[in-house]
Amino acid sequence: MEFISKDLSDYCENNTSPESEVLAKLNRETHLKVVSPRMLSGHLQGRFLSFISKLQQPKLIVEIGTYTGYSALCLAEGLHPEGKLISIDVNEETSSFAKSFIVKTEYANQIELVLADATEYVTTINEPIDLVFIDADKKNYLNYYHLIIDNIKSGGLIIADNVLWSGKITVPEKDMDRETLALHQFNQFVQQDNRVENMLLPIRDGLMVVRKK
Repeated sequence: MEFISKDLSDYCENNTSPESEVLAKLNRETHLKVVSPRMLSGHLQGRFLSFISKLQQPKLIVEIGTYTGYSALCLAEGLHPEGKLISIDVNEETSSFAKSFIVKTEYANQIELVLADATEYVTTINEPIDLVFIDADKKNYLNYYHLIIDNIKSGGLIIADNVLWSGKITVPEKDMDRETLALHQFNQFVQQDNRVENMLLPIRDGLMVVRKK
């Protein structure tokens, strides 16, 4: 969901650096061949992820939720020359689709696709993490946060997608469905966590940007 008009959204995209040819093709192919293409990060959000990654030049990025690989490729644009990105997903079909595009890029040797339950896999990552992007099952957002926060470097970032959940996040708590309530609880926890500073941005379906102190 966009929280501004289509005209304004188009204007923003038209005045934002273009996506690469590979990303444009991945975007088109996702819409043509994959279920729920609105899950794709897309041009504007993708450029934001790339921009943040380039500012940070992370040595280790962990992505929870690969989908078709668009966000992974955007984040990889800012990787340190010796850096790597680990992207975790349970969906074999979409992960295979993502791999078919990633192998065609200059980041092929820096991106590792992992087919696993992220709540289990992230506990096996022993290296300090610079940047985490969460875009997976909403009910586990807070679990992912708890599992990974201690492994984030000071100054490291967590970016969580869909935290406005098509605007449903503003309904009374008693009327929230399970996923909306999970996202609301995640947002509230982050807001009260004195280990971090945070900003919730109304980019597409909402991005919670968290910096560990």
